[in-house]
Amino acid sequence: MKQPTIKAMTQLEQLQAVDFAIVELRLYLDTHPGDAEAQAQLDELASERLKLKEKVEADFGPLCHSEASRAGQAVSWSEGPWPWQL
Repeated sequence: MKQPTIKAMTQLEQLQAVDFAIVELRLYLDTHPGDAEAQAQLDELASERLKLKEKVEADFGPLCHSEASRAGQAVSWSEGPWPWQL
């Protein structure tokens, strides 16, 4: 099995950080639904997450099986680290 690269680790850490911020903002907005600034921040992070996810998948393959199925591509996870091992 190939070892994860620093580039892969960095990109996944960025994606995880954005995912965490999105979850926290959604929880905050559950109790503060009228906070327009938080909603704008959430929208910005959602857009950033999509870009990061597309970049990670373009560089290293799909992050989950449903993405591979939608794209109609075979997944060769056995040739490298699994997405959650990066």
